[in-house]
This record gives sequence, C-alpha cells and structure tokens, in this order.
Amino acid sequence: MSWYDILIGVVLILVSISAVIVVLLQESRNAGLSGAIAGGAETFLGKNKGRSVEEKLVKITKWLTVAFFVLALISTLVVLFF
Repeated sequence: MSWYDILIGVVLILVSISAVIVVLLQESRNAGLSGAIAGGAETFLGKNKGRSVEEKLVKITKWLTVAFFVLALISTLVVLFF
C-alpha cells in the first residue's frame, strides 16, 4: 500500500462522514401537522433564514456526494492500474 492509497482512503472516509452529518442536519420534508402549526408562528424573516440554511445544506450535500463518487472512482482506478 502506497501513500496515495492511504491518502485517498482517508479523504474518502472524511467525505463520507461529512455527507452523513450534513444529511442528518437537514429537516425532513414531511413535517405533518406539527410543522403546519409551528410554521404559522414563524415570522417572514425567520422563514427566509431557515430556507437559506436548508438550501445551503442541500448544496453542500450535492457537492459532498459528487466528491464521494469521484473519490471512489479514483480509488478504484488506482487499485486497478497502480
């Protein structure tokens, strides 16, 4: 095992753990009755702030999943050809 195998493996593990954490931080889309009651009590600025944080988490999730698949592909190619 060479140093780049270990480096790619460590980065792959860190990206996968980060992706799991970011996904768990996101709110569920299915809030039900409690979400409808709590949502009515929020102010206009509170809703926009919550949406912007949620949108940032969605973007981070997309980038982390792309990074995960690219790193997984690279690690497979390194194992096969080097």
